[in-house]
Amino acid sequence: QVQPVESGGGLVQAGGSLRLSCVVSGSIFSIYDMGWFRQPPGKQRELVAHITSGGSTNYADFVKGRFTISRDNAKNTVYLQMNSLKLEDLAVYYCAAKVRGAASYRYWGQGTQVTVSA
Repeated sequence: QVQPVESGGGLVQAGGSLRLSCVVSGSIFSIYDMGWFRQPPGKQRELVAHITSGGSTNYADFVKGRFTISRDNAKNTVYLQMNSLKLEDLAVYYCAAKVRGAASYRYWGQGTQVTVSA
């Protein structure tokens, strides 16, 4: 079973930075597309950023220019560098994986809390 595990969440002031990490076990990581999602309190889960097995990236409009997704296949790890954090970035952030080219994400981590304070 493919198992993503997130880390790096925490409390940060608005304008600050965090880097989230997601280590994926139980798979050949290089064949997977990876995504970061988030769920703010009382709202539905939303896509934050996506990176394909080949390294192509996509971002939600609300994080463009502030967040960067990257991957290190040698470490089975995907990262989300978050800069210029805003109060509205407060959410549980989830890492997800799918076989390259698949239509939807199948494997999900348990999430890591990001709290942004004024």
